[in-house]
Amino acid sequence: MFKIITDNGSDIPADYAREHDIDTINLATIIDGVVYNQGVELPADKFYKMLAEGAKPTTSQINPDQAKRYFEEHINDADEFLFLGISSGLSGSCQSVLTGANEIMEKYPGKRIEVIDTLTGSLGEMLTITKAVEYRDAGKSFDETIALVKELVPHGSLAITVDNLYDLCRGGRVSKASAIIGTVASIKPFLIVDDEGKLQVPAKIRGRKKSLDHIVDYMEEHMGSYRDKNDIIMVGHGNCPEDAEYLKNKIEERFGFKKFMINNLGPMIGTHTGPTIVIAGYFAESRS
Repeated sequence: MFKIITDNGSDIPADYAREHDIDTINLATIIDGVVYNQGVELPADKFYKMLAEGAKPTTSQINPDQAKRYFEEHINDADEFLFLGISSGLSGSCQSVLTGANEIMEKYPGKRIEVIDTLTGSLGEMLTITKAVEYRDAGKSFDETIALVKELVPHGSLAITVDNLYDLCRGGRVSKASAIIGTVASIKPFLIVDDEGKLQVPAKIRGRKKSLDHIVDYMEEHMGSYRDKNDIIMVGHGNCPEDAEYLKNKIEERFGFKKFMINNLGPMIGTHTGPTIVIAGYFAESRS
């Protein structure tokens, strides 16, 4: 059986990873010179407490040597490895893993490593992982799973709202001009990840509840023929569980979906969004 690997940009829950034998190669979070998630763990609750106390975290992408070390250490775990990574439109990590994987395959000719850029992140990436697990556990071959996952990549969608865009601006994910939206009272940015895997701000909604409702409207507008592929809906938040529960209930009311995975987003994503992010991950006919 082939091995599935991801990065912590997927916000994969630790219990899910253990249950399904999924490893992560982590991007680092750096706060006051301390490097976390490279041997020193930083739980989400502690991270958001540090943010509230004024911490200014940054992140660092996976590098090729880090990827090579992982594969060297785990080379005997399987003959085939499938890495599902955060969008190249958000991080250079996928390219780094590919570089490291190519060197490992040259050294170990009998091993195969496939690196798939999910062109999304967080719960969109996690949604793709659940499908790869489903295919693997149903007995699909390595090549069959690769083909099926690649078909789904353009349809893994995110609908996101935050209170403002300053954290995203500081991390270089959106322009300073876009971040000025955050200065306008009660205006809440609505974000998506587009077909190139980059963040876009297609709407500005007045009021928090309306911005959460807009996520549901956007899902309905774009799901189309892919509605029936949503056997699980992902809902995540930074440090606002009540808003995530509100969104989950609204999605259930609108669509009748019964299976949800609700995640507390970790430091890698939270660094660039702050604690107010609420996000839905789902399959759609089109992202935008």
